Amino acid sequence: MSIFAALLWHTLASFAAGAFYAPISKIKHWSWETSWILMGIFAWVLLPWGISYFLIDDFSAFYKSISARDYIFMIFFGMMWGIGNVSYGLTMRYLGLALGGGIAIGTTMIVGSLLPLFVKGQFIATISTLSGIVAMLGVIVAVVGVWIVTNAGILKEHIQRGTAKEFSMKKGIPIAIICGIFSSGFAFGLEFAGTIQENALDLGINPLYALLPSYGIIMGGGAVINFLFCIVRLNTNPNISFKKDLAQPKNLLMPSALLAISAGVCWYLQFFFYSWGVANVPAELGFINWMLHMSIYVLSVAVVGLLLSEWKGIGGRPLRMLWLGIIVIIIASNIVGIGMALQ
Repeated sequence: MSIFAALLWHTLASFAAGAFYAPISKIKHWSWETSWILMGIFAWVLLPWGISYFLIDDFSAFYKSISARDYIFMIFFGMMWGIGNVSYGLTMRYLGLALGGGIAIGTTMIVGSLLPLFVKGQFIATISTLSGIVAMLGVIVAVVGVWIVTNAGILKEHIQRGTAKEFSMKKGIPIAIICGIFSSGFAFGLEFAGTIQENALDLGINPLYALLPSYGIIMGGGAVINFLFCIVRLNTNPNISFKKDLAQPKNLLMPSALLAISAGVCWYLQFFFYSWGVANVPAELGFINWMLHMSIYVLSVAVVGLLLSEWKGIGGRPLRMLWLGIIVIIIASNIVGIGMALQ
């Protein structure tokens, strides 16, 4: 195990997560729904199941050994995560990478810190300890960071009123909050993936890959929600249709498809490299997995958004406020990590 290797893999995972939406934002001749479907086919179906098939010799026997209870919970929480995932895509659509990422990830961090405590009935016990008090302080700081980033977006909307293509605080903020609440489903799904991980290790699969066979099940639940949402939209919105998108000339069709596929590959890589990061961190230092991923994730979406010139011509004050909010969220994630270390 190596902390330096863990830092490298978590950095790659976080930047893959932060950058995956960039190709989607560059697709000009397809509806968002068609782009999201093709991205998801690669991210949530082909890659997780394809890699699992490559890793496991007796594919059928391996998955038959998993209990029905574990399947039900992994699929259920995967569907919960799916609501958060499609909400994240819509957050990027209406708020952009820099602002949307800051709010969505910050909200996810807040909810992800509190929801498990309430579900497990551990909230009172947690805030009665030093580690719990420090972790709660981190959550409060995160709320401040989200508030700062939100206000940066309000200033941006005021300056760009009537010029931004789809920028909308009215649509984006509620969706970002929904994203934060439901995105914790993936973590809950992994709570029921222990048997899969143990069985993978028993087969001699490298610890770097032991968590990967559970991804297809959890992501499959999420894929159902995402695909249904997009299909309903494509069949009820008169301005868009799957048939119309695929009827584009070849010189327009192929670039759109390649951009969506590259987004799907990039999306999956965040979880692929995250499992490598976890495998390189000693159990007693496990808190740094969450801390590193969230901190670098917030930073990466801001950097990608700025590189895409989303905030070009906005002026100094909104940009300074955006970076201040991002820094506060990063500080918050580290405070929560310190709290977890004190346990």
